[in-house]
Amino acid sequence: MIYLDHNATTALHPEVLKMMLPYLEAQYGNPAANHRFGRKARSAIEDAREQVALSVNAHPSQVIFTASGSEANNMIIQGIAKSSPNIHFGYSSIEHPCISRPIESLKSRGYSATKIPVNAAGEIQIKNLSAAELKKINFISCMAVNNETGVIQNLTEIVATAKDHNIQVHSDAVQALGKINVNFEDLGLDAMTISSHKIYGPQGIAALVMNKKIDLYPLIEGGGQERGLRSGTENLAAIVGFGKACERAHNNLVTYNDALKKIQLFLESELKKMGAIIFSEKVKRVANTTFFSIKGIDGVTLLTALDRLGYAIASGSACSSNNNEPSHVLLAMNIDEETAMSALRISLGIDTTLQNIKDFVAALKKETERLKQLTAMAA
Repeated sequence: MIYLDHNATTALHPEVLKMMLPYLEAQYGNPAANHRFGRKARSAIEDAREQVALSVNAHPSQVIFTASGSEANNMIIQGIAKSSPNIHFGYSSIEHPCISRPIESLKSRGYSATKIPVNAAGEIQIKNLSAAELKKINFISCMAVNNETGVIQNLTEIVATAKDHNIQVHSDAVQALGKINVNFEDLGLDAMTISSHKIYGPQGIAALVMNKKIDLYPLIEGGGQERGLRSGTENLAAIVGFGKACERAHNNLVTYNDALKKIQLFLESELKKMGAIIFSEKVKRVANTTFFSIKGIDGVTLLTALDRLGYAIASGSACSSNNNEPSHVLLAMNIDEETAMSALRISLGIDTTLQNIKDFVAALKKETERLKQLTAMAA
Protein backbone atom coordinates (compact mmCIF):
# COMPACT_ATOMS: atom_id res chain seq x y z
CA MET A 1 0.00 0.00 0.00
CA ILE A 2 1.08 3.55 -0.79
CA TYR A 3 -0.32 5.82 1.91
CA LEU A 4 -1.40 9.25 0.64
CA ASP A 5 -3.78 10.31 3.42
CA HIS A 6 -1.48 12.03 5.90
CA ASN A 7 -3.98 14.78 6.71
CA ALA A 8 -6.17 12.09 8.26
CA THR A 9 -3.38 10.67 10.40
CA THR A 10 0.35 10.01 10.25
CA ALA A 11 2.41 6.99 11.25
CA LEU A 12 4.19 7.02 14.59
CA HIS A 13 7.78 8.11 13.99
CA PRO A 14 10.48 5.71 15.31
CA GLU A 15 12.09 8.50 17.37
CA VAL A 16 8.74 9.22 19.00
CA LEU A 17 8.12 5.54 19.75
CA LYS A 18 11.58 5.27 21.30
CA MET A 19 10.74 8.08 23.72
CA MET A 20 7.40 6.49 24.62
CA LEU A 21 8.55 2.91 25.22
CA PRO A 22 9.93 3.37 28.78
CA TYR A 23 6.57 4.80 29.84
CA LEU A 24 4.69 1.95 28.20
CA GLU A 25 6.87 -0.83 29.58
CA ALA A 26 7.94 0.16 33.09
CA GLN A 27 6.08 3.23 34.36
CA TYR A 28 3.89 2.74 37.42
CA GLY A 29 3.43 6.21 38.84
CA ASN A 30 0.28 8.29 38.68
CA PRO A 31 1.37 11.88 37.95
CA ALA A 32 -0.84 13.09 40.81
CA ALA A 33 0.93 10.89 43.40
CA ASN A 34 3.53 12.39 45.77
CA HIS A 35 5.93 9.43 45.87
CA ARG A 36 8.99 8.98 43.65
CA PHE A 37 7.09 7.20 40.88
CA GLY A 38 4.49 9.95 40.74
CA ARG A 39 7.10 12.71 40.74
CA LYS A 40 8.92 11.04 37.85
CA ALA A 41 5.70 10.85 35.86
CA ARG A 42 4.86 14.48 36.63
CA SER A 43 8.33 15.59 35.57
CA ALA A 44 7.97 13.76 32.21
CA ILE A 45 4.65 15.52 31.58
CA GLU A 46 6.07 18.95 32.34
CA ASP A 47 9.08 18.29 30.10
CA ALA A 48 6.70 17.40 27.27
CA ARG A 49 4.58 20.46 27.99
CA GLU A 50 7.66 22.61 27.47
CA GLN A 51 8.41 20.88 24.16
CA VAL A 52 4.85 21.45 22.94
CA ALA A 53 4.90 25.10 24.06
CA LEU A 54 8.26 25.75 22.40
CA SER A 55 7.03 24.39 19.07
CA VAL A 56 4.32 27.08 18.88
CA ASN A 57 6.00 29.89 20.88
CA ALA A 58 3.67 29.66 23.84
CA HIS A 59 4.31 29.47 27.59
CA PRO A 60 4.10 25.96 29.10
CA SER A 61 1.40 27.16 31.50
CA GLN A 62 -0.80 27.86 28.45
CA VAL A 63 -0.78 24.22 27.27
CA ILE A 64 -3.73 22.07 28.37
CA PHE A 65 -3.50 18.40 27.29
CA THR A 66 -6.63 16.73 25.91
CA ALA A 67 -7.39 13.35 24.31
CA SER A 68 -7.95 14.74 20.79
CA GLY A 69 -8.22 17.86 18.69
CA SER A 70 -11.98 17.34 18.65
CA GLU A 71 -12.04 17.37 22.44
CA ALA A 72 -9.90 20.51 22.57
CA ASN A 73 -12.23 22.27 20.11
CA ASN A 74 -15.33 21.18 22.04
CA MET A 75 -13.61 22.22 25.25
CA ILE A 76 -13.14 25.80 24.09
CA ILE A 77 -16.58 26.14 22.49
CA GLN A 78 -18.60 24.43 25.24
CA GLY A 79 -16.45 25.94 28.00
CA ILE A 80 -16.89 29.48 26.70
CA ALA A 81 -20.63 28.94 26.36
CA LYS A 82 -20.99 27.71 29.95
CA SER A 83 -18.95 30.63 31.27
CA SER A 84 -20.72 33.26 29.14
CA PRO A 85 -24.42 32.49 28.52
CA ASN A 86 -24.77 35.59 26.32
CA ILE A 87 -21.82 34.72 24.06
CA HIS A 88 -22.22 35.29 20.32
CA PHE A 89 -19.95 33.00 18.27
CA GLY A 90 -18.37 33.63 14.90
CA TYR A 91 -17.04 30.72 12.86
CA SER A 92 -16.04 30.21 9.27
CA SER A 93 -18.15 28.23 6.81
CA ILE A 94 -15.25 25.79 6.26
CA GLU A 95 -14.54 24.84 9.87
CA HIS A 96 -14.07 21.20 10.83
CA PRO A 97 -17.29 19.64 12.18
CA CYS A 98 -15.81 19.52 15.68
CA ILE A 99 -16.12 23.33 15.66
CA SER A 100 -19.24 23.87 13.57
CA ARG A 101 -21.42 21.17 15.12
CA PRO A 102 -20.93 22.23 18.77
CA ILE A 103 -21.75 25.81 17.77
CA GLU A 104 -24.81 24.69 15.79
CA SER A 105 -25.90 22.58 18.77
CA LEU A 106 -25.58 25.62 21.02
CA LYS A 107 -27.66 27.64 18.57
CA SER A 108 -30.49 25.13 19.03
CA ARG A 109 -30.30 25.90 22.76
CA GLY A 110 -30.63 29.63 22.35
CA TYR A 111 -27.06 30.78 21.75
CA SER A 112 -26.27 33.11 18.85
CA ALA A 113 -23.73 32.63 16.07
CA THR A 114 -22.64 34.18 12.79
CA LYS A 115 -21.08 32.19 9.95
CA ILE A 116 -18.12 33.86 8.23
CA PRO A 117 -18.01 33.32 4.44
CA VAL A 118 -15.10 32.29 2.24
CA ASN A 119 -14.24 33.31 -1.30
CA ALA A 120 -14.09 31.01 -4.33
CA ALA A 121 -10.55 30.00 -3.40
CA GLY A 122 -11.53 28.96 0.13
CA GLU A 123 -10.02 31.94 1.96
CA ILE A 124 -11.92 33.17 5.02
CA GLN A 125 -13.39 36.63 4.41
CA ILE A 126 -13.87 38.21 7.83
CA LYS A 127 -13.89 41.67 6.25
CA ASN A 128 -17.10 40.74 4.44
CA LEU A 129 -18.93 40.96 7.75
CA SER A 130 -20.61 44.27 8.40
CA ALA A 131 -19.67 46.48 11.34
CA ALA A 132 -23.02 45.60 12.91
CA GLU A 133 -22.30 41.86 12.61
CA LEU A 134 -18.81 42.24 14.06
CA LYS A 135 -20.17 44.30 16.93
CA LYS A 136 -22.40 41.39 18.00
CA ILE A 137 -19.64 38.75 18.01
CA ASN A 138 -17.63 38.02 21.18
CA PHE A 139 -15.65 34.96 20.16
CA ILE A 140 -14.42 33.72 16.75
CA SER A 141 -13.00 30.36 15.68
CA CYS A 142 -11.19 30.24 12.32
CA MET A 143 -8.88 27.40 11.24
CA ALA A 144 -5.25 28.11 10.33
CA VAL A 145 -5.04 25.61 7.45
CA ASN A 146 -8.01 23.91 5.86
CA ASN A 147 -7.87 20.13 6.13
CA GLU A 148 -9.36 19.54 2.66
CA THR A 149 -7.96 22.25 0.38
CA GLY A 150 -4.75 22.93 2.32
CA VAL A 151 -5.38 26.69 2.10
CA ILE A 152 -3.30 28.73 4.55
CA GLN A 153 -5.67 31.25 6.07
CA ASN A 154 -4.69 34.86 6.77
CA LEU A 155 -4.83 34.65 10.55
CA THR A 156 -2.99 37.96 10.90
CA GLU A 157 -5.86 39.76 9.16
CA ILE A 158 -8.51 37.75 11.00
CA VAL A 159 -7.00 38.47 14.41
CA ALA A 160 -6.42 42.17 13.62
CA THR A 161 -10.04 42.63 12.52
CA ALA A 162 -11.30 40.74 15.56
CA LYS A 163 -9.17 42.72 18.01
CA ASP A 164 -10.45 45.98 16.53
CA HIS A 165 -13.86 44.84 17.75
CA ASN A 166 -12.71 43.31 21.09
CA ILE A 167 -13.38 39.77 19.86
CA GLN A 168 -11.46 36.82 21.28
CA VAL A 169 -9.99 34.47 18.66
CA HIS A 170 -9.43 30.72 18.63
CA SER A 171 -7.79 28.85 15.75
CA ASP A 172 -7.90 25.15 14.96
CA ALA A 173 -4.25 24.75 13.93
CA VAL A 174 -4.31 20.94 13.74
CA GLN A 175 -3.44 20.93 10.02
CA ALA A 176 -0.95 23.80 10.34
CA LEU A 177 1.46 22.43 12.95
CA GLY A 178 4.48 20.86 11.30
CA LYS A 179 3.59 22.31 7.88
CA ILE A 180 3.92 26.05 8.42
CA ASN A 181 5.38 28.19 11.18
CA VAL A 182 2.78 28.41 13.96
CA ASN A 183 3.54 31.19 16.44
CA PHE A 184 0.86 31.55 19.10
CA GLU A 185 2.35 34.69 20.63
CA ASP A 186 3.06 36.57 17.40
CA LEU A 187 -0.36 35.75 15.91
CA GLY A 188 -2.05 37.31 18.92
CA LEU A 189 -4.42 34.38 19.35
CA ASP A 190 -6.35 33.80 22.56
CA ALA A 191 -6.60 30.03 22.04
CA MET A 192 -5.39 27.40 19.59
CA THR A 193 -5.84 23.65 19.06
CA ILE A 194 -3.02 21.31 17.99
CA SER A 195 -2.90 17.52 17.70
CA SER A 196 -0.23 14.83 17.92
CA HIS A 197 -1.28 12.30 15.31
CA LYS A 198 -1.00 14.83 12.47
CA ILE A 199 2.75 15.28 13.15
CA TYR A 200 3.92 11.65 13.47
CA GLY A 201 3.05 11.42 17.15
CA PRO A 202 0.66 9.01 18.89
CA GLN A 203 -3.10 9.11 18.49
CA GLY A 204 -5.18 10.01 21.53
CA ILE A 205 -3.36 13.17 22.62
CA ALA A 206 -3.72 16.83 21.67
CA ALA A 207 -3.64 20.23 23.33
CA LEU A 208 -5.60 23.41 23.76
CA VAL A 209 -3.17 26.33 23.98
CA MET A 210 -4.90 29.19 25.77
CA ASN A 211 -4.00 32.52 27.32
CA LYS A 212 -5.24 33.40 30.79
CA LYS A 213 -7.69 36.04 29.56
CA ILE A 214 -10.24 33.38 28.63
CA ASP A 215 -12.73 32.40 31.30
CA LEU A 216 -13.34 28.74 30.54
CA TYR A 217 -15.67 26.33 32.29
CA PRO A 218 -14.18 22.80 32.34
CA LEU A 219 -15.60 20.24 29.94
CA ILE A 220 -14.54 17.37 32.24
CA GLU A 221 -14.60 17.80 36.02
CA GLY A 222 -13.25 15.55 38.72
CA GLY A 223 -9.61 15.22 39.72
CA GLY A 224 -8.51 18.74 38.89
CA GLN A 225 -5.75 17.86 36.40
CA GLU A 226 -4.59 20.36 33.76
CA ARG A 227 -5.25 23.48 35.85
CA GLY A 228 -8.65 22.07 36.75
CA LEU A 229 -9.78 22.43 33.16
CA ARG A 230 -9.45 18.81 32.02
CA SER A 231 -9.79 16.25 34.79
CA GLY A 232 -8.63 12.67 34.34
CA THR A 233 -5.38 10.80 34.82
CA GLU A 234 -2.98 11.93 32.13
CA ASN A 235 -2.01 9.64 29.24
CA LEU A 236 1.66 9.72 30.20
CA ALA A 237 3.24 7.81 27.30
CA ALA A 238 1.17 9.68 24.74
CA ILE A 239 2.05 13.06 26.25
CA VAL A 240 5.75 12.18 26.14
CA GLY A 241 5.34 11.13 22.51
CA PHE A 242 3.48 14.33 21.68
CA GLY A 243 6.32 16.37 23.14
CA LYS A 244 8.89 14.57 21.00
CA ALA A 245 6.71 14.85 17.88
CA CYS A 246 6.40 18.62 18.43
CA GLU A 247 10.16 18.91 18.83
CA ARG A 248 10.72 17.01 15.57
CA ALA A 249 8.11 19.05 13.69
CA HIS A 250 9.64 22.31 14.88
CA ASN A 251 13.18 21.29 13.91
CA ASN A 252 12.36 19.76 10.51
CA LEU A 253 9.88 22.28 9.10
CA VAL A 254 12.06 23.66 6.28
CA THR A 255 13.32 20.26 5.14
CA TYR A 256 9.78 18.87 5.16
CA ASN A 257 8.40 21.67 3.00
CA ASP A 258 11.28 21.72 0.50
CA ALA A 259 10.96 17.99 -0.15
CA LEU A 260 7.18 17.88 -0.47
CA LYS A 261 6.79 21.02 -2.57
CA LYS A 262 8.72 19.43 -5.45
CA ILE A 263 6.51 16.33 -5.31
CA GLN A 264 3.33 18.42 -5.08
CA LEU A 265 4.30 20.44 -8.17
CA PHE A 266 4.88 17.26 -10.18
CA LEU A 267 1.60 15.72 -9.00
CA GLU A 268 -0.46 18.78 -9.88
CA SER A 269 1.21 19.17 -13.26
CA GLU A 270 0.22 15.58 -14.11
CA LEU A 271 -3.31 16.05 -12.79
CA LYS A 272 -3.83 19.11 -14.99
CA LYS A 273 -2.68 17.12 -18.02
CA MET A 274 -5.59 14.78 -17.22
CA GLY A 275 -8.02 17.71 -17.16
CA ALA A 276 -8.40 17.76 -13.38
CA ILE A 277 -9.58 20.81 -11.47
CA ILE A 278 -7.26 21.63 -8.58
CA PHE A 279 -9.17 23.50 -5.90
CA SER A 280 -7.58 26.65 -4.43
CA GLU A 281 -4.68 26.28 -6.85
CA LYS A 282 -3.89 30.00 -7.05
CA VAL A 283 -3.65 30.80 -3.33
CA LYS A 284 -1.23 29.88 -0.55
CA ARG A 285 -1.49 26.22 0.43
CA VAL A 286 0.56 23.80 2.48
CA ALA A 287 3.06 21.75 0.48
CA ASN A 288 1.53 18.38 1.21
CA THR A 289 -2.13 18.84 0.20
CA THR A 290 -3.83 18.62 -3.20
CA PHE A 291 -7.62 18.58 -3.47
CA PHE A 292 -8.83 17.88 -7.01
CA SER A 293 -11.73 16.75 -9.15
CA ILE A 294 -11.95 14.88 -12.46
CA LYS A 295 -15.17 15.76 -14.24
CA GLY A 296 -17.64 12.95 -14.72
CA ILE A 297 -15.99 10.58 -12.22
CA ASP A 298 -17.57 9.88 -8.84
CA GLY A 299 -14.95 10.48 -6.17
CA VAL A 300 -15.87 7.59 -3.88
CA THR A 301 -15.97 5.14 -6.81
CA LEU A 302 -12.51 6.22 -7.94
CA LEU A 303 -11.20 6.13 -4.35
CA THR A 304 -12.42 2.54 -3.97
CA ALA A 305 -10.82 1.49 -7.26
CA LEU A 306 -7.49 3.04 -6.27
CA ASP A 307 -7.68 1.41 -2.85
CA ARG A 308 -7.93 -2.01 -4.52
CA LEU A 309 -4.74 -1.15 -6.41
CA GLY A 310 -2.94 -0.25 -3.20
CA TYR A 311 -3.31 3.55 -2.97
CA ALA A 312 -4.85 5.10 0.14
CA ILE A 313 -6.35 8.54 -0.53
CA ALA A 314 -9.38 10.47 0.75
CA SER A 315 -12.53 12.08 -0.55
CA GLY A 316 -12.33 14.92 1.98
CA SER A 317 -12.24 15.11 5.77
CA ALA A 318 -11.54 11.77 7.46
CA CYS A 319 -14.21 12.58 10.05
CA SER A 320 -16.96 12.82 7.43
CA SER A 321 -15.76 10.24 4.88
CA ASN A 322 -18.48 7.73 5.74
CA ASN A 323 -21.30 9.89 4.40
CA ASN A 324 -22.17 10.38 0.75
CA GLU A 325 -22.63 14.14 0.92
CA PRO A 326 -20.45 16.58 -1.01
CA SER A 327 -17.70 18.45 0.81
CA HIS A 328 -19.11 21.34 2.87
CA VAL A 329 -15.86 23.17 2.19
CA LEU A 330 -16.34 23.05 -1.58
CA LEU A 331 -20.01 24.02 -1.29
CA ALA A 332 -18.98 27.04 0.79
CA MET A 333 -16.62 27.94 -2.08
CA ASN A 334 -19.63 27.86 -4.45
CA ILE A 335 -18.41 24.72 -6.22
CA ASP A 336 -21.35 22.92 -7.81
CA GLU A 337 -22.52 19.72 -6.14
CA GLU A 338 -21.60 17.40 -9.04
CA THR A 339 -18.00 18.65 -9.08
CA ALA A 340 -17.82 18.46 -5.28
CA MET A 341 -18.97 14.84 -5.36
CA SER A 342 -16.02 13.93 -7.56
CA ALA A 343 -13.42 15.54 -5.27
CA LEU A 344 -10.43 13.59 -3.99
CA ARG A 345 -7.64 14.61 -1.61
CA ILE A 346 -4.00 13.61 -1.76
CA SER A 347 -1.98 14.46 1.34
CA LEU A 348 1.73 13.68 1.22
CA GLY A 349 3.97 12.71 4.11
CA ILE A 350 7.64 12.61 5.03
CA ASP A 351 8.04 9.13 3.53
CA THR A 352 6.29 9.93 0.23
CA THR A 353 8.64 9.67 -2.74
CA LEU A 354 8.43 11.03 -6.26
CA GLN A 355 8.27 7.43 -7.50
CA ASN A 356 5.23 6.81 -5.29
CA ILE A 357 3.48 9.69 -7.04
CA LYS A 358 4.56 8.59 -10.51
CA ASP A 359 3.10 5.15 -9.81
CA PHE A 360 -0.05 6.73 -8.38
CA VAL A 361 -0.54 8.96 -11.44
CA ALA A 362 -0.21 5.93 -13.74
CA ALA A 363 -2.84 4.06 -11.72
CA LEU A 364 -5.10 7.11 -11.64
CA LYS A 365 -4.96 7.51 -15.42
CA LYS A 366 -5.78 3.84 -15.94
CA GLU A 367 -8.72 3.81 -13.53
CA THR A 368 -10.09 7.11 -14.80
CA GLU A 369 -10.19 5.82 -18.36
CA ARG A 370 -11.77 2.57 -17.25
CA LEU A 371 -14.51 4.35 -15.30
CA LYS A 372 -15.20 6.75 -18.17
CA GLN A 373 -15.66 3.80 -20.51
CA LEU A 374 -18.06 2.14 -18.08
CA THR A 375 -20.03 5.39 -17.78
CA ALA A 376 -20.22 5.67 -21.56
CA MET A 377 -21.44 2.09 -21.88
CA ALA A 378 -24.08 2.64 -19.21
CA ALA A 379 -25.32 5.72 -21.04
